[in-house]
Amino acid sequence: MTHEEQRLWLIRQLLAENRRYRAARIPEDEQGQKDLLRALMNVRPPEPLSEEILTVQDEYLTEENRRAGITAVAGLKPCGLSDRIFLWQGDITTLDADAIVNAANSGMTGCYQPLHNCIDNVIGSRAGIRLRLCCNRIMEQQGHPEPTGRAKITPGYCLPCRWVIHTVGPIVDGPLTAEHERLLASCYRSCLQLAEEKGCGSIALCCISTGVFMFPNQRAAEIAVETVRAWYAETGSRMKTIFNVFKDLDRDIYARLLRA
Repeated sequence: MTHEEQRLWLIRQLLAENRRYRAARIPEDEQGQKDLLRALMNVRPPEPLSEEILTVQDEYLTEENRRAGITAVAGLKPCGLSDRIFLWQGDITTLDADAIVNAANSGMTGCYQPLHNCIDNVIGSRAGIRLRLCCNRIMEQQGHPEPTGRAKITPGYCLPCRWVIHTVGPIVDGPLTAEHERLLASCYRSCLQLAEEKGCGSIALCCISTGVFMFPNQRAAEIAVETVRAWYAETGSRMKTIFNVFKDLDRDIYARLLRA
């Protein structure tokens, strides 16, 4: 199958497995088809799927990610005084870091809202269905929601990274407290430790909890930078840390902190 044929075939397979969607019309335009495929993946529960469908999906998404462009960590320049700390603005799913961090929810199986622009949805959509299946197995074995401040690691599947580290940040519903700050620092430490244990040479950290979890951007960045610097001082690790930001606001905040 060609790349375009794979996309249409995958859409038909996912539509056919749920009677509610079987009568859905497949858009004729490329972007409409891509959106429909992503939406079907977003809403699909973590149920078994044939290896044939998963294999075609892997080939399709890997090529999609390649066409979107892959950012080489080796080409990034350090920010500040440390040769191990970097600041990069862009889509974290394009980085070829050994590990990238996903800001997850306590269910840990991803965002089920079609085409939602949160990092959890974007990572799940580009990694593929295997990621949700893997996370579901982990959660079934655990038997309870993921506690805030800890982390789990999975393969990156179709992404250019080797691993995805999932962490649940604190939700700030009201005044910021010392407990919120402690839990956010714990998120970063947990992610760094998991990456180190896996022998990663690089990790990309997202702005945990600063989106819908409402952690103030300035204080979140301060905690992230403080935690990473303290972790390096304690461990002497040579792993590279990339602070990944998407908004200009966060880029400016991190740039000031890292150059201080």
